[in-house]
Amino acid sequence: MAELATIARPYAEALFKAEGVGDQAQFAAQVQSLADVAGNAQLRQFADDPKISAAQVFDLVTSVVKTPVSDAAKNLLRTVIANGRLAALPEVAAQFHALVNARSGVSDAVIHSAYPIDAAQLTDVVGALEKRFGRKLNASVVLAPELIGGIRVVVGDEVLDTSVKARLEQMRVALTA
Repeated sequence: MAELATIARPYAEALFKAEGVGDQAQFAAQVQSLADVAGNAQLRQFADDPKISAAQVFDLVTSVVKTPVSDAAKNLLRTVIANGRLAALPEVAAQFHALVNARSGVSDAVIHSAYPIDAAQLTDVVGALEKRFGRKLNASVVLAPELIGGIRVVVGDEVLDTSVKARLEQMRVALTA
């Protein structure tokens, strides 16, 4: 949603420029944990109830979050709730994470694999992908049995598809052309 992205951008940029957040990667994880809770539809419905105070919403969110949250993250949560922007918190977290990654020269990579990848294989794959994409990657693996074999890698808006499914599709297109 473009509207949520527009609403979230000033919050994310302000967080990024704030000096009091310390380790930004750790702070990004805290904001993400708050965003995960804020993304719950039942919680947002509860927060939208006019009979519920901002303090009650804040207490509920902080009681559900499993990881310790810093004062800066709590201040963000209070500000977002007070301004009626709780629904934008997941987008704030995503934009803040992107800003932190951009500063450190790291990109997130999602590796779709037909089969589980063990740690040694993942290290080799990530090393090859870092050379291919020319930057450091934070990789996560998603199982996708429909690929039949091989992997499909998504880094930002770039896709590298070496899966059997993609090769079969290329062959189908070539034969029907």
